Amino acid sequence: MSFFDFEERVIPLNDWVQDGVDWLVEYHRDFFQMIKFPVEQSLNGVSWVLTHTHPLVFIFVLAVLAWRFSGKKTAVFTILTMFLIGLLGFWEEAMITVSMIICSVLFCAIAGIPLGILAGRSDRFEVFIRPFLDAMQTTPAFVYLVPVVMLFSIGTVSGVLATIVFALPPIIRLTSLGIRQVHPELVEAAVAFGATPLQVLRRVQIPLAMPSIMAGLNQTIMMSLSMVVIAALIGAGGLGMPVFMGLNTLDIGLATIGGLSIVLIAMVFDRITQGMGKNRR
Repeated sequence: MSFFDFEERVIPLNDWVQDGVDWLVEYHRDFFQMIKFPVEQSLNGVSWVLTHTHPLVFIFVLAVLAWRFSGKKTAVFTILTMFLIGLLGFWEEAMITVSMIICSVLFCAIAGIPLGILAGRSDRFEVFIRPFLDAMQTTPAFVYLVPVVMLFSIGTVSGVLATIVFALPPIIRLTSLGIRQVHPELVEAAVAFGATPLQVLRRVQIPLAMPSIMAGLNQTIMMSLSMVVIAALIGAGGLGMPVFMGLNTLDIGLATIGGLSIVLIAMVFDRITQGMGKNRR
């Protein structure tokens, strides 16, 4: 036997993590249900609106947004894309996916933009939060599913919660970057004219950092869409479900058209949010 045998000195970290999650489930379930409640209500409301809205109305609204922010070509592409998804037979699944993205991005923006602003204005907080963001971005997406299921059970809401954790870092990082890239002389000029710190933030830093914030929002949307298929493993539904079913049954056709629908929605949202960022710039 060697002087130092790793097999005899294994750290039981997996047992510690399991015990910690079991403790949270047993003694703090009410707290996690409180976290789940606003996400569940928002998701149910958005999903009900989108699934009960006539497809032509939704396509028209989305096309107007595309035309407003990205031009006529993007508007035409949006119309053709959404009609194709409907003709593939995935309209309801697409609306569930869009509702998941909207809720995920909404809560990511609510939490991420203030944290990003704080990180951009405070070096100490930026150093503190950086390891957490690194861990959130480098941890494999499948790892999120087990604790999420144990804490929140299975379903679409759990998929949204896992997506929020997975897609939150980009908007925090890019908001912080945008705040830090505001030229110090502009901040000094605002202070010289008697602006308070809150006025400097609202009227100088946030407007100038808006292109970077919109880039973070764009990346958050893209990461949310990349989580759709993985979230289907815990019963999230949407366009990830036909991909998951196609993989289970080796139905390459079903998996292909499900994946194609996700790609098309990602392209539409990417063009619109990029156009919003360019307009801000």
